[in-house]
Amino acid sequence: MQYTDIGIDLGTASILVYIRGRGVVLKEPSVVAYDRDTNKIKAIGEDARLMLGRTPGNIMAVRPLRQGVISDYKVTEQMMKYFIQKALGKKAFRKPRIAVCVPSGVTEVEKKAVEDATLQAGAREVSIIEEPIAAAIGAGIDISKPCGNMIVDIGGGTSDIAVISLGGTVVSASIKIAGDDFDEALVRYMRKKHNLLIGERTAEDIKIKIGTAFKRSEVDYMDVRGRNLVTGLPKTVTVSSEETEEALREATAQIIETIHSVLEKTPPELAADIADRGIVLTGGGSLLRGLEDLICEKTGINTMTAEDPMTAVAIGTGKYVEFLAGYRDEI
Repeated sequence: MQYTDIGIDLGTASILVYIRGRGVVLKEPSVVAYDRDTNKIKAIGEDARLMLGRTPGNIMAVRPLRQGVISDYKVTEQMMKYFIQKALGKKAFRKPRIAVCVPSGVTEVEKKAVEDATLQAGAREVSIIEEPIAAAIGAGIDISKPCGNMIVDIGGGTSDIAVISLGGTVVSASIKIAGDDFDEALVRYMRKKHNLLIGERTAEDIKIKIGTAFKRSEVDYMDVRGRNLVTGLPKTVTVSSEETEEALREATAQIIETIHSVLEKTPPELAADIADRGIVLTGGGSLLRGLEDLICEKTGINTMTAEDPMTAVAIGTGKYVEFLAGYRDEI
């Protein structure tokens, strides 16, 4: 029986499943819609995401993971079961070995919750891997060498910043400021500046289409629809990319502050390696325009984004399973 090793990037915003030998086979939003009255699940993944902010009273569209940690255990378990089955198809006889990745700052209790949920969802055995290490492997960095690499993984709920050498984390920090907070900052800004109430999905659209973390020479514009807080009626406002930079300034500043504090704690030899090799960005949040330039300007260190930042963690988690499998085979 083939395909029994799976890597899961259990993200706040989306879940990616990597199968050994096949690559990333599934990428769906980690959203579940269920009926409150009967506790039946109505939709999972993309179908449920379309329901966010658009459901009647008895149906709830929720994200069972908050800031990289399980907030609703039962729903997470069912969601994982669904994704594992969807990724493997019906022909799986043996239970898979699964590696799941978690943010670097999680507690033992939170790790145990992830492990239990994965076992309940049908895993034969579970390995827990820290996000920055998975991101580094997925970004194509050889982490086994005695050489400092700095990874900044900006996901949906958490940003993990770590210096990695010899296959382990030397210094790391995890903050609960990431892609979702960028969205929230835009929602707050629109309310304050334009008296316009917008939803999570609209905020995400603004972030993707015109969002920027660094002042650019050309300015982009976008029409945003929402509810006018004064009249209570629907209204359209034109927003510029310059405004998004202003709205996101506080959140990006906190990420840069954390990068600074990690660099301050880094041993001098490794700091020299990082100055030489640069900082690598991964995770969906790193796709925010101008983030590279901003980090580069504030730290003076060359910053680049991994080739496919969205899938880096999932690929790294999957390769970690392969690495463990190879390691076991040698013993």
